[in-house]
This record gives sequence, C-alpha cells and structure tokens, in this order.
Amino acid sequence: MSTESTGMNRVMRSKWMLPVLILVIGGAYMLAAGLGGKLELGAEMFGVTALFAVALVLGRRNETVRGFTQADARDERFAALDLRATAIAGTTIVVAIFVAFLVALARGDSGEPYIWLGALGGVAYLVALAVLRTRD
Repeated sequence: MSTESTGMNRVMRSKWMLPVLILVIGGAYMLAAGLGGKLELGAEMFGVTALFAVALVLGRRNETVRGFTQADARDERFAALDLRATAIAGTTIVVAIFVAFLVALARGDSGEPYIWLGALGGVAYLVALAVLRTRD
C-alpha cells in the first residue's frame, strides 16, 4: 500500500475530519450569503454549523457519535443504522420535492426547480440501482 493512500486513510479517520468539513461548509454558506448581500444571514448559518461542529467534538466520547463520525469506529450495526437513516432521509426529500412540485403546478407555476430536482433524484436512483445490480 502506498504512503499516499495510508495518509489519506489516516486523514479520513481523523476525529477532526467531520468537524472541519462542517466548518468549511459553514464558511461557504457565509461567503455565498455575503456575496448575495445577506451577510447577517450568512453569519447565522455559520454559527449554526459551528455549534454543530463543536457538539460533534464534545460528543466524541459517546459511542454512538463516534460510530457515525469516524470511519474506523464503524461496525455492522452502525452501517445498518446509517443505511436505514439515509433511506428515510432520501424518501422524505423525494416526498417534499413531489409535494412542492404539485403545489407549484397548482399555483400556475412551471414546477421548476422541483422538476429538475426530481429528475436528478430519479436518474441517480436508476444509475445506482444499475451499478449495484451489476456488482452483485
């Protein structure tokens, strides 16, 4: 195994990886909102993401928090929980997009951007299904 892949694995398993990523995303929120003339909103969004990052750091002694935030702490139970939670979240988003699309149509709008989000989700599902089917 090369030292590059070993180094990358070490970074991916770092307890700091997820909190730092969350802070970077919060910074992107603040930058985008600032560019849009809503710096106060951006600061609020960064504050929420920073609080979440701090909560992850402070909660890292908890087995459940560790199980979901560090790749080396994952076992079959956490993988199964993560898969189920992802499916529930995905289904919730699909239903929300569908309802928003219907509401937009009922208001006389074109249904955009919901039609594109729904199409993207549908295509991603079909591609994932095809790829996963060929792997088994």
